[in-house]
Amino acid sequence: MARRTMAAGAVALLAIALTVGACGGGSSASGRPQYIIGFQGPLSGDSQQLGINAINGVRTAVDRANVSGQLPFTVRLVEADDQGTPEQGPTAAQKLIDNPDVIAVVGPMFSGATKASEPLYSQAKLLSVSPSATNPKLTSLGFGTFFRVIAPDTVQGAAAADYVAKALKAKKVFSLDDKSEYGTGLSTVLEKELTAQGVNVTHDGINPTKDYTSEATKIISEQPDVMFYSGYYPEFSLLTKALRAKGFTGAVMSGDGSNDDQFVAQAGAASAESAYLTCPCGDANSDPKAAGFVADFKRVNNGTRPGTYSGEAYDATNAIIGVLRKLGPGASREAVAQVFSSVDFEGVTKRVVFQPDGEIVGSTVYVYQVRGGKREVLGTTAELIKA
Repeated sequence: MARRTMAAGAVALLAIALTVGACGGGSSASGRPQYIIGFQGPLSGDSQQLGINAINGVRTAVDRANVSGQLPFTVRLVEADDQGTPEQGPTAAQKLIDNPDVIAVVGPMFSGATKASEPLYSQAKLLSVSPSATNPKLTSLGFGTFFRVIAPDTVQGAAAADYVAKALKAKKVFSLDDKSEYGTGLSTVLEKELTAQGVNVTHDGINPTKDYTSEATKIISEQPDVMFYSGYYPEFSLLTKALRAKGFTGAVMSGDGSNDDQFVAQAGAASAESAYLTCPCGDANSDPKAAGFVADFKRVNNGTRPGTYSGEAYDATNAIIGVLRKLGPGASREAVAQVFSSVDFEGVTKRVVFQPDGEIVGSTVYVYQVRGGKREVLGTTAELIKA
């Protein structure tokens, strides 16, 4: 779908940027022009750790840009907490839109909040780049200023199904989702691919709850080889605990929404042990090529290590900064959104280049497993299936 057109030329867009009113937030203490990048994501609520991981990645990119001394401007970060919910998404988005100095946004993060927020960003011609919203439909809804630096669940769901069928050799899978935009998007793709590969699939959906005892009983009664949960780590933690308490001996598995150390902390090391997690994201901490990013991240964030989506948020921010560098002082929101489709650079997570609909080009899905109370990367699904 051709919802975006490439710029007629960098010179023309630069002229637009310099003639339209500046949206860079005035000047910094150094006297250089200043741009403000917004962040929208869950900074409070049950799933806030994923938002914290991401905003720390943004902070790292902003700090690195400012200390480099190589830019004719400085960058500042402002945040808007949407708690990861579609109800809070529009309010958070409007907060950033109403700040005339916000030139672009990293986020939203969760698919439901993204779907609810993007009409506002599109109307305001304000670029938003999600590090983590994976519902497949988000790039087909006509959001003219939306991009994402992570592969959609059409990729993750199919890869997870391949791993379950070919590496774990499951004959029967119980697929449970949390009825959210993210959860239903992932489970739909997963179940379709599992069925195509001859795996017997039982589906159920349950809104997030604090008690999964009855759901655990239902799952165990089906005697699946694998239970796959499409949702976020707070609920996956409770579900896993309930399943283990009732003696479930099959494999428990979830997607990127659960791929965080908080899953282990909340489920307890004993219950979480051997659980599988998939993610279209690697682990920067174990990637030698990301050593510089990890060192910067720790320096900026008081020794904290990068978590899930930290690298993606870092890459999204650097993509925005690269566009600002191209446009120079005085860039407008509209010019940034127009030029962004031409981004092409080697990021810390992947080569960052986009398809016409705003999807990232290329994709790799990784499998993690909890071993000895820690999440470890087993490898890519493609590598593990061949092994």
